[in-house]
Amino acid sequence: MDTRGAGERAGEWARHWRWTGLPGLDLLRARYVHHSFPRHSHEGYVFGAVTRGVEEVGLPGRTERAGPGTVVLINPEVPHSARAGVPEGWAYATLYPSASVITEIAAEVTTVRGTVGFAETLVEDAHTAHLISEVHRAAEEDNALAADSLLRVAVARLLRHHGGPLPARAARTAGAHMVVRAREILEERMADPPTLEQLAVELGTGSFALLRAFRAAYGMPPHTWLTDARVRRARRLLDGGAAPAEAAVAVGFSDQPHLNRHFTRIVGVPPGAYRRERAADRLRSAARP
Repeated sequence: MDTRGAGERAGEWARHWRWTGLPGLDLLRARYVHHSFPRHSHEGYVFGAVTRGVEEVGLPGRTERAGPGTVVLINPEVPHSARAGVPEGWAYATLYPSASVITEIAAEVTTVRGTVGFAETLVEDAHTAHLISEVHRAAEEDNALAADSLLRVAVARLLRHHGGPLPARAARTAGAHMVVRAREILEERMADPPTLEQLAVELGTGSFALLRAFRAAYGMPPHTWLTDARVRRARRLLDGGAAPAEAAVAVGFSDQPHLNRHFTRIVGVPPGAYRRERAADRLRSAARP
């Protein structure tokens, strides 16, 4: 089920879905021309194979350009953005495996201890890019054996050639404890968050000190992080069958149009289309013998 409409007239289309045959994995196949992804992060990994055009990936302190045959590797919780790098935009096939999926494969094919990660963001690897596209093809053909096999081969190849241990987090200072607590407060009061000044007063610090410390820790200011967190929670609600209007109120957006705008920018498809794909996946799962 491709998500098409006004965007199709501009040459844009996207499908963001989950398939029962591959638990712990989301898939996105899309072409974007005008759409851009704001700064956000993911709980799991991102493996994106560019098939046409150029994608510009914004990372802390730098921007990188990915063309056909390039695989974009994003570790969990790394803030990044994306947009077209050429007027014709870019097309890609992307896999979003959970941390548990990568950990399981890494345990079989590497000797890395602890959480694995990738030091490089872009790797020129046409073969692995092709494997990622073939995972999509196999899933769309409902071929579980092929999809699972191709996924494991692609991930194993990336881990062997580009993987390693994620750097250990720096020891928490008093300031680090402060921003962790700030994040907890925003998560707890997502539907009715404090202002920056109120949050700073509650934490016993100044507004600008909190702003600087939060940005240093999470790669984005508190209000941007909160929007990303709201969209993540809305996704979980939609996964469970909630209507977009219900999800919007539950996560603190003023109305459904606000959810639609932020969700589409960050996820790449509107919440209604995302929910329909989840419902279709549940139906496919129920129909399986």
